[in-house]
Amino acid sequence: MADSTPPASLEDWEFPGWGTARRLKDLDTKGVQVRHLDQPKHLLGQWRSTAICGNDITSSCLYVSALCAAQAGAYAPIALALVAAVLYLFRKIYAEVGSALPLNGGTYTVLLNTTNKKLAAAAACLTLLSYVATAVISAGEAMHYAHNLWSGLHVFGATIVLLGLFALLNVIGIAESAAVALGIFTLHLLTLTVLCVTSGTAVLRDPSLLAANWSAPTTQGLGRALFFGFSAAMLGISGFESSANFIEEQKPGVFPLTLRNMWIAVAVFNPLISLLSLGLLPLAEIQSVPPDLLARMGEHSLGPALRTWVSVDAVLVLSGAVLTSYVGVTGLVRRMSLDQCLPQRLLAENKWRGTNHWIILGFFAVCCSILALTGGDVGTLAGVYTLSFLAVMALYAVGNMLLKISRGRLPRAVRASWPTVIVALGAVLVGLLGNVLLDPEYVRVFSIYFAGAVAIVGAMFLRVQILKALLAISRAVVEKVKSLNERVSTAVLGKIEDINSRRVVYFTKDADPAELNRAALYVLENEPTNHLQVVHVYEDEEEIPAGLARQLKAIDHLYPRLRIDFLAVKGTFGPEVIELLSQRLGVPKNYMFIGTPGDRFPHRIEQLGGVRLIL
Repeated sequence: MADSTPPASLEDWEFPGWGTARRLKDLDTKGVQVRHLDQPKHLLGQWRSTAICGNDITSSCLYVSALCAAQAGAYAPIALALVAAVLYLFRKIYAEVGSALPLNGGTYTVLLNTTNKKLAAAAACLTLLSYVATAVISAGEAMHYAHNLWSGLHVFGATIVLLGLFALLNVIGIAESAAVALGIFTLHLLTLTVLCVTSGTAVLRDPSLLAANWSAPTTQGLGRALFFGFSAAMLGISGFESSANFIEEQKPGVFPLTLRNMWIAVAVFNPLISLLSLGLLPLAEIQSVPPDLLARMGEHSLGPALRTWVSVDAVLVLSGAVLTSYVGVTGLVRRMSLDQCLPQRLLAENKWRGTNHWIILGFFAVCCSILALTGGDVGTLAGVYTLSFLAVMALYAVGNMLLKISRGRLPRAVRASWPTVIVALGAVLVGLLGNVLLDPEYVRVFSIYFAGAVAIVGAMFLRVQILKALLAISRAVVEKVKSLNERVSTAVLGKIEDINSRRVVYFTKDADPAELNRAALYVLENEPTNHLQVVHVYEDEEEIPAGLARQLKAIDHLYPRLRIDFLAVKGTFGPEVIELLSQRLGVPKNYMFIGTPGDRFPHRIEQLGGVRLIL
């Protein structure tokens, strides 16, 4: 391996050199503290975890009844009940993935560990768009309910002010508190309960309006009404995926409980509120999609006092959903930037508070732009929100299928049956189709922002190729200006070498050439590096697989664009060895890979501190 001559097909700067082989025997794992990529300060219990994601999903009941009734008419409660049934299926799907891969990141993480980084990054773009729509529609609806408290409030301007206020709070370091979230969630459930009791009492006293609304003829037929009503009602379960985004902050066993609690809240309140609204308000008024439907129900059932109470509660819980969006998007963009799916500049922290100001301010700017583009229209915003959310849900179901197929040996406490996953995926795709057919404007606005996100992420994946193209252009254009050409070439080559010099580590337990070749191909196709370090951890030298170095040398020469080094490490494979090697080699643990462990593997995947599964 001493020969440093590159193949004829490569330029000198494209050739990283042939790989080397060496041994490391001085690792001492005693007292090693294993750190995770997203190390939680403390673990959350059932109710605080439920509150954080519950504020998101239960806030949708403030507007979903009217949106559903606009399409399904009097059949809106049935459509919302069907959506609750679909959500019951997703409880098992999310629980299985969370049991096998209890790592933060939701859809991005499951696809990152079952497919490749490109598909995972595309799913993350959908999640980012979902966060944008969540923040904008929640802020807008909060200000519509605030308008009930102060009639002189300018809703559009107040929405921008609210988004800016939470951007400022996040920049100065005031993030969402689980205790505050629990307080808001408790008040919200109490408010909904009181509203349902008073509304139910009023309807029982005089059910004539309910009967009139229910018997009102539909102009589009039962099937069409339920199809489009079901599609619109899918917005009522948005936020269900949020618990998977902070699973590492939850105590063991809490994640499936949060899924259960969210499902109960949706299954009880969404159909019930829709049914009661038909008994308090004319169907035509509900179908006009009033942004303060529940406040109007409160006034009709108990008077102005309950209208005010509902409005205050709505402002609080919807503002909580805005804050959740800021916190969630900051964590996701940080993770994507760490994985080099987004520019590293986004990881910059301000000196006085240590917060990621570029992420927060960028998110605020995108929210304001989509608010201006849609004019604050609730229907269009809800359509964009629903499209992005349903796409994320569909990809999560696909991720569950891939987990069963490609990571079947990975231990898990819960398993969703194939019929469950298929039916749930089919239902989400039906809802997605219905929202596309409802209004092409939804697709236009969604496509603009999704294409923008994909373009940025795509440029990150192609940055070496882009830099090569810039190098070629610079050579052609400034060929006659030698001094300028040399400066440009030096800068671009330095950047390419900086990107390609970052190593990745693959742990292998044997010398299987097929597995080693697949690992090399994965790195070539998914990672912006030309340096792979293959590590074998052994306790006795006799355990080092015969021919492992020879196999790696052959693969190293097979892929001249990739330098493959071999490192034999004396020790016992586990979190401590991984931690020490990460520090010794200077390789982050999210750039350390292993194959899928079997049932006899002594460690849980989350114990390894962020190591990824690639085979």
